[in-house]
Amino acid sequence: MSQITVQKGSAADLRQTAELLNEIIAIGGTTALIDPLSREEISGWLLGEPDRSVWHVAMDTGGKVLGFQWVGPFGSLPPEACEIGTFVKAGRTGLGIGSKLFEATKSAARTLGYDWINAEIRADNTGGLAYYQSRSFEDYGRKDGVVLQDGTEVSKVLKRYNL
Repeated sequence: MSQITVQKGSAADLRQTAELLNEIIAIGGTTALIDPLSREEISGWLLGEPDRSVWHVAMDTGGKVLGFQWVGPFGSLPPEACEIGTFVKAGRTGLGIGSKLFEATKSAARTLGYDWINAEIRADNTGGLAYYQSRSFEDYGRKDGVVLQDGTEVSKVLKRYNL
């Protein structure tokens, strides 16, 4: 496998990031997102709160985005907690991309002043559950009967990582 580098995401990475995420959404089954996101929508999410959120991209030596990870405020989380979202290109999971992203994310979350990271993972996303478990996230709750935009009902496992 080629060398993987991780860097803070920028506007220049939005097109590839949107393509990667939209491919995952199209495959289905691992994210609560149902509809593809435009470059503008993903920009609003990833670049929307620079004082409270950050995202990193993992790239190969040719500059191709292989994955990205975001942390920031979300829903009813307390101000000392941030939400995390991790997305790795289909077919490229299990190669260390998520591990490299999480090292950068942990440091950035501490710098932003967070005390802990929250992860909400679909209960049927075995790969996602294994990933967060391997990063030492601990289960602390569950949400059952979560209805997605398309009407699909799922459960979500809540995991916590103390910084």
